Amino acid sequence: MRRQLAETATRMFLERGFDAVRVADVGAACGVSEKTVFNYFPSKEALLLDRLAAMADAVRAHLADPALPPVSGMLAVLDDELDGLVEQLAADTDTDRALARYRQFGDLIRSTPSLRAYRSDVADRFADVAAEVLATRTGQHPDDPEPQLAAATLVGLWRVQFRALRTHLRPGRPLAEAIDAVTEEVRRAARLAETGLAGFGER
Repeated sequence: MRRQLAETATRMFLERGFDAVRVADVGAACGVSEKTVFNYFPSKEALLLDRLAAMADAVRAHLADPALPPVSGMLAVLDDELDGLVEQLAADTDTDRALARYRQFGDLIRSTPSLRAYRSDVADRFADVAAEVLATRTGQHPDDPEPQLAAATLVGLWRVQFRALRTHLRPGRPLAEAIDAVTEEVRRAARLAETGLAGFGER
């Protein structure tokens, strides 16, 4: 039911606009009440972006692994997300149609203030989780400057990937080529994160 609600909501939001669709409309389309929808999702925005919120668990798990340096842990999270997106896009028999829909999805987020705010809140949640885990690893307090700066840097890698996807995923471009370009941009950012700003400007 959760997946059905999310997929139905996404389709309706893309077709009619986020503000034009009520949570009750999504429930009715799935044969359930508005209350049932809220049993699965805490907000209307979560119907569209709940997958991002779920990434917080992955961030916590990978950054807590003492065998992984923090940047490597975050890259593992981002690689998993990218693999999931590729699988989703490749499942459509018309890749260009899938890419156009993905871009429409991004346009919807950017044009809807409440969705932009939700995405920003998710990024803050990532940063809080990362700071907490990194502080535990180093014996510091999450509010200390070192875990705070490290967490902000790691969340920055997520932002780089998000923007790179927008830049490179487009109809008419081979999917594999676009994903390679996205990965390269994220790896460039990761190298800077690992070396610090002393390496800024180096290629």
